[in-house]
Amino acid sequence: MELTETLRAFIEEGGEWERKATTLAGVSIIRLPATKNRPASLAIDINPLGENGLPMKKKGIMIMNAAELAAFRAIFNNDKMNSLIAALEEVLPERKTAAKSKKADVVQL
Repeated sequence: MELTETLRAFIEEGGEWERKATTLAGVSIIRLPATKNRPASLAIDINPLGENGLPMKKKGIMIMNAAELAAFRAIFNNDKMNSLIAALEEVLPERKTAAKSKKADVVQL
């Protein structure tokens, strides 16, 4: 099944807040429920995987269009972000990660 057909079927038949994994590690698709002002929609959820193969964060970054993706890219590629994260790593203590299970339903990209 083609990607657009898979996504179309997911938005029509998926459950509210249902998440589907993709073949791109750390990227999933979330079906957002309809509201009074807009129909059900889809968002890309980015939550990179750690060394243990589990998501690094409890919640990832949700992106719904190309403009949002471009804005995040601009921020992530800003050289000041490297300085900021280096300073944070010096100040913050190291965190431990907990283990969770993986899901099997995957969207082919």
